[in-house]
Amino acid sequence: MQLQVLKSKIHNAFVTEANVEYIGSITIDEDLMEAVDIREEEQVHVINHRNGERLITYVIKGKRGSGEICMNGPAALKITKGDKIIIIAYALIDEKETGRFKAKIVFPKENNLI
Repeated sequence: MQLQVLKSKIHNAFVTEANVEYIGSITIDEDLMEAVDIREEEQVHVINHRNGERLITYVIKGKRGSGEICMNGPAALKITKGDKIIIIAYALIDEKETGRFKAKIVFPKENNLI
């Protein structure tokens, strides 16, 4: 049997931009992506502290070291610049691996830097 588990989490980052006109997704600073092993085009869940909105989208790689987190497309109507968010990715693993698997979690500092 396989279980879906937490793989990656960026906890309490701040949205630096929201672009309704872009075709969709979330842009994330490459340093943050690397720190939690999130890959470009990977599906993520985004949770907004301000209003409780939770949505699913995919990741676009942002400029390394920029602290950039940009909500793109219609999601920018629910999560806007300045909102505090949690970004989560999940993985399917064999149930026998659950004792050895460890999620990668970061708590960004000011300006979304590690």
